Amino acid sequence: MKGEREPKPLKNTYSAPALEKGFDVLELLADHPDGLTLTEIASGLDRSMNELFRLVVVMERRGYLRKMAESDRYRVTYRVLDLAYRATPVQDLTHIAAPVMYDLAHAVLQSCHLVVPAEGRGLVVLRQENPGPTGFSVRLGAQIDLFRSCSGNVLLAFTDSERLHALLSSRSEETQEMVEAAGTVLAAIRVRGFEQRTSPMTHGVIDISYPIFGFDGRLAATLTIPFLERIDGSQPVAMDATRTMLAEAAKTISAKLGWYDSNDAD
Repeated sequence: MKGEREPKPLKNTYSAPALEKGFDVLELLADHPDGLTLTEIASGLDRSMNELFRLVVVMERRGYLRKMAESDRYRVTYRVLDLAYRATPVQDLTHIAAPVMYDLAHAVLQSCHLVVPAEGRGLVVLRQENPGPTGFSVRLGAQIDLFRSCSGNVLLAFTDSERLHALLSSRSEETQEMVEAAGTVLAAIRVRGFEQRTSPMTHGVIDISYPIFGFDGRLAATLTIPFLERIDGSQPVAMDATRTMLAEAAKTISAKLGWYDSNDAD
């Protein structure tokens, strides 16, 4: 909802109306992946079409929006995602993780995806699809619920308290209560070092997720396989073997990011 996208600043000293309207358009369209017409954008933002027309045209010209000829709907382009990759540590993370995830997917014949913490949710920033004839994968750019999902719980479990507060600051006041209620589950994940559970959304899928750490020892992302079970007994790689290879892949990515596992010391 709009209230979640726009946390109120403590002080409103400065104002840049055109810039703010541009951000409003992007955030509105982010919730409508099929796009909106200019009329629908104006209605959704409670602004006039005249007020937004030139703004939207400029955003389209700069490559942030694309107008679909068949429907006159505007959609956010991947230019926004490209900027996010280049302007944040996600670029280094995805560059390092991509070949490891490719090898993992081809070894276990399952898809895998990388999730980073972002504005009170998890965000899928990279995925590798199952190279086999059938499979299940999560959409790139999908938002992940921190409390209901396997990846989200791993993010919560391994994020230090300072960053956890910042991560959840845009959510409701009930969030702290939710973290406390999940305390036992999160503690168990930390002890195990990973999480595995039946998907809350899809039958026949068991999610397995491991944390990835950066050079500073802090959580950088989670690497997750939505393990798709075959009912005909033709499973190419068993779940236990898949989990072992997933753990090794997460450890490899962490090491390439500069993380040092003290347990490996002599």
